Amino acid sequence: MKRSTLRPFKLPAHHRHTLPNGLTVHVVKRGQLPLVGARMIIRAGDITDTPGRLGLADFAARLMRRGAAGKSADALSEEIEFLGATLSGYAEVERTVVSFSSASKHLTAVLELMSQVLLAPEFPDREIELSRRRSLAQLMNEFDDPSALADRALSRAVWGSHPYGNEMQSGRADLEALTRDDLVAFHRERLGPKIAHLFVVGDVEIERIVPLAEKYFGAWRGGPPVDPIAPPWSGVAKSGEVIIVDKPDQSQVQLRIGARGTKRGHPDLYPVTVMNSVLGGGFTSRLLNEIRVKRGLSYGAGSTFDNMGVAGLFEISSFTKTENVNTLIDVTLAEVAKLRKKGASPQEVDTTKRYIVGLFPSRLETNESLAGVLADIENYNLPADWIEQYRGNIDAVTTQQVNAAAEKYLFTDDKVIVLVGNASELEKRVSKYGPVTVLKTKDLE
Repeated sequence: MKRSTLRPFKLPAHHRHTLPNGLTVHVVKRGQLPLVGARMIIRAGDITDTPGRLGLADFAARLMRRGAAGKSADALSEEIEFLGATLSGYAEVERTVVSFSSASKHLTAVLELMSQVLLAPEFPDREIELSRRRSLAQLMNEFDDPSALADRALSRAVWGSHPYGNEMQSGRADLEALTRDDLVAFHRERLGPKIAHLFVVGDVEIERIVPLAEKYFGAWRGGPPVDPIAPPWSGVAKSGEVIIVDKPDQSQVQLRIGARGTKRGHPDLYPVTVMNSVLGGGFTSRLLNEIRVKRGLSYGAGSTFDNMGVAGLFEISSFTKTENVNTLIDVTLAEVAKLRKKGASPQEVDTTKRYIVGLFPSRLETNESLAGVLADIENYNLPADWIEQYRGNIDAVTTQQVNAAAEKYLFTDDKVIVLVGNASELEKRVSKYGPVTVLKTKDLE
């Protein structure tokens, strides 16, 4: 692929304005449709949770929508539905998000609702208990789901006590311990304008948005003065080990392999992205070809780099019948070693770059998705022209750079293998891969 064949990709002007209270407002006028999407991004997510109260950030964020500014959850829902809008809150690993989408003619009304939910949540006792019951039921379902169990066990095996593991380590005891006082304290102490950014994208004008933001968010106070930052990570907590989560009734095995990845905004982002797609990030990847197409071991196999602010996780995932687990692991490790030692071919790299470049515009199709990418640029200090340059930077990646990334980032021994299945049948089969620890599902609660 020649760089000259790429059509220029230019975003509309991105305006930003900081209110006196510290809230930064971002406005992008886009498209002809009378629609608008917005995200309030606050740098206070799961990493701010403390032992015994894991899950607090997400619990609080979802409850803000369940009663605010003297309005019940039902009353808020009726107003939002009447406007034909959506409004939701949730927490991610490093941030809390409140977002909406609506017709542009209802922008003022929906911004006001967003401000009520964000600035004046009431955390009614009834809604707390309803949410707690729903969360506990969801947790029980996850413990019945081998794939969800594998993800939870992998997070614990990789991150250990690091805050990046908080999201997957919250359990029944945490949910039962959360109180209204915890929610109020989180809202008062962790959320504030100085660590917040409001992104508004669509049929909007900056001359209109800034006064509205000042009207509805200008009185917002509190929260920390600077962004919370996760501590350094020392590496894979259970490196070299094999963790089995015992599910005696399972005839299939969920497989996860975790290793050190890269942090968000790492200089090697583009070679790593292409390299990972060659290995397991696309429909023609090596892992999918070797595991599904050639051997029929599994319907699915893939690899991902999950990048956060100070560290990242490289993960391979698949599943197979218990009797095929050694073949699955051996093939997976062999493909990793092959790419690390011998590299990718120029044809593979070229095909993969075309695939990534072709998919990229779909990441920006909606106002909400563009607001999300703009938030990533701001939160992780990416270059201001990151979106415009992304395809060209992928296109410029060479085969030599991909192979250097494979040699540098694909694991050797610094990995952990996680399996969910019948431990009595698995333990002897997989002991050759490292010291084995068998866990009960209750050990992950």
